[in-house]
Amino acid sequence: MAWLELGRKRIYMNISRALNKSSFRRVAGSSNGSIYTAQSVYASARCMPDLINHSSVGVAGFSIGTKEGDIRCFHASPEVWARRGDEAFGLKAPKKEKYVRKEGRNQPPVEARYVPRNVKAPNSIPDKTVEIFEGMTLVELAKRTGKSVSSLHDVLTNVGEKVESEFEPLSMDIAELAAMEVGVDVKRLHSAEGTEIVPRPPVVTVMGHVDHGKTSLLDALRQTSVAAREAGGITQHLGAFVVVMPSGASITFLDTPGHAAFSAMRARGAAVTDIVVLVVAADDGVMPQTLEAMSHAKAANVPIVVAINKCDKPGANPERVKLQLASEGLLLEEMGGDVQVIEVSALQKTGLDNLEEALLLQAEMMDLKARIDGPAQAYVVEARLDKGRGPLITTIVKAGTLTCGQHVVVGSEWGRIRAIKDMAGRLTQRATPAMPVEIEGLRGLPMAGDDVIVVHSEERARMLSAGRTRKFEENRLRRKLNEDIPSSLESSEEVPQRVEMPVIVKADVQGTVQAVTDALRTLNSSQVLLNVVHVGVGPISQSDVDLAQACGACIVGFNIKSPPTALSQAATRASIKLILHRVIYHLLEDIGNLIIEKAPGTFETQIAGQAEVLNIFEVKRSKSKGPDIKIAGCRVVEGFVARTGTMRLLRSGEVVFEGNCASLKRETQDVDTVKKGNECGLIISDWYDFQIGDVIQCLEQVVRKPKFIKSESGAVRIEC
Repeated sequence: MAWLELGRKRIYMNISRALNKSSFRRVAGSSNGSIYTAQSVYASARCMPDLINHSSVGVAGFSIGTKEGDIRCFHASPEVWARRGDEAFGLKAPKKEKYVRKEGRNQPPVEARYVPRNVKAPNSIPDKTVEIFEGMTLVELAKRTGKSVSSLHDVLTNVGEKVESEFEPLSMDIAELAAMEVGVDVKRLHSAEGTEIVPRPPVVTVMGHVDHGKTSLLDALRQTSVAAREAGGITQHLGAFVVVMPSGASITFLDTPGHAAFSAMRARGAAVTDIVVLVVAADDGVMPQTLEAMSHAKAANVPIVVAINKCDKPGANPERVKLQLASEGLLLEEMGGDVQVIEVSALQKTGLDNLEEALLLQAEMMDLKARIDGPAQAYVVEARLDKGRGPLITTIVKAGTLTCGQHVVVGSEWGRIRAIKDMAGRLTQRATPAMPVEIEGLRGLPMAGDDVIVVHSEERARMLSAGRTRKFEENRLRRKLNEDIPSSLESSEEVPQRVEMPVIVKADVQGTVQAVTDALRTLNSSQVLLNVVHVGVGPISQSDVDLAQACGACIVGFNIKSPPTALSQAATRASIKLILHRVIYHLLEDIGNLIIEKAPGTFETQIAGQAEVLNIFEVKRSKSKGPDIKIAGCRVVEGFVARTGTMRLLRSGEVVFEGNCASLKRETQDVDTVKKGNECGLIISDWYDFQIGDVIQCLEQVVRKPKFIKSESGAVRIEC
């Protein structure tokens, strides 16, 4: 074991020598002071090659120092040994592979078919709506909107409102401004605490199918004749008026149109009403708009009183109407329900007392009351533009008192009330609950269905109007984006050609503008896109003609005055089509015909005629000119045969060949068509095997235009 002891001594000697060399580096940061790393430690391994596999100390891995020392463990890997060139131990570094350049690196990439990514339309996430009330704090508003108190405080500072504390009560106007700035819609909650609450008249909406006698019934109640003044004998506006009953009680009535195009008007009427009078003709029964009116009333949670009209007509059958209503889920009193049914006749003025009694009884059961103190809450029934007075809105006050001189915000419009008129046209200084009035003084025309809000100052009205306008525009652009992006692009079917038809809509009142616009959009089809580029209230102006000329649109005017002669001539010179009507039926029919005219149509192949082969004639030709020609002697048995059509050869009922007509002759003359009952000679390109009894069909390409379809309920559509 002397050689083993000698090897150990040499190891220790080399380690000591390495520690005393100046080539060591000092590294700061160890826990015990300084750590040294020896560069020549590997030399000890050269002194004892025989101890690699036998020594208990081990050359491949050794350690010096203890926990108290300043040297940590060091392990030499085989790769380290090989890098030092110790090939005597059989440790060789791996050879580096030679870099080989791949061929074709400089070649252009292979052109691949472009596959569009599957773009899905973003889900139409409804805007968050929070409820606000008078006196709520900034902390409460932050909880409801999901925003931090500091961000809401910064918003209020930017709009010029000073809030000293986060627990300071805010007005509803300030709360709405802050909520709109952070992109949240609001719903105002009004409290009646501390105010005087008094009984109010009921608001009754008359609904039903077109031409079932709604306006005639109201005429009988108020002793007037509105139906005679309506264009076409049908109601096309939403009217509001107060009727004083023989008993002395007053009822506010809303008259709604019954045509299918005025669904939005009926929905607005149901939203503001207390009771719905459902008028059904005894000789006609339940119709589509009757069911729609029932749906609107149920959606608004409004009680229904059924008035079966035209009971004086010979074909009247009230019992059948009752069974139809019961089958539609309406629980009538006669069948154990709570819906009152009254049989009336507007023409003979019978049953009106019973209808009045039923309405007042229903109102008494509902115990209708409202506050008369404080700022008013009102609802826009209709809006129109008057040439001399400007924007006018018809509104019904729901609570509070509306007085002249107040600053109001209606939708995104604002103004100061200059005048208030009742439905009889008399000026008044104030409007109380359930009272329909006409307001004058707004800066712009609001939308029908907007709420009327009273604010304290003109500055507050301006700020609130600007915020609502900005929010309305954001919502409009978001809806437009959702409509433009297709729901899926995976369909490989060819999209049919679609033509855009721009339209400008002008009408007498705002509600009619919305109804006509909605009705026109229902006429969109896969071939024609009806794009409403502009809507407005009032007569056609020069700016409308200029806009129509710029975008190539036609102008649709409903229930407005005819434009001046100079304006009509300017439109004619610019090739602008003016469509003016006072009845919705005629307007939709004209627009439908215009859409059919502009539609490109679809190409279809149809059989134009049929001929039977009676004989076969062969014309010999030299080999240099080609094969012999075979002529089919035919008689046209159906339709006609044209030289420009495609010929289909049938044998025993099966298609044998299809090809073009090379020649068509009648006797010795070339002809374009041969009609039924005549004989002709026919040559089909690239076909020479005719047999007697074959049938030749003449196929032609035709363009099939869409169809304008009108249902019994008045609904219209374009069928491609």
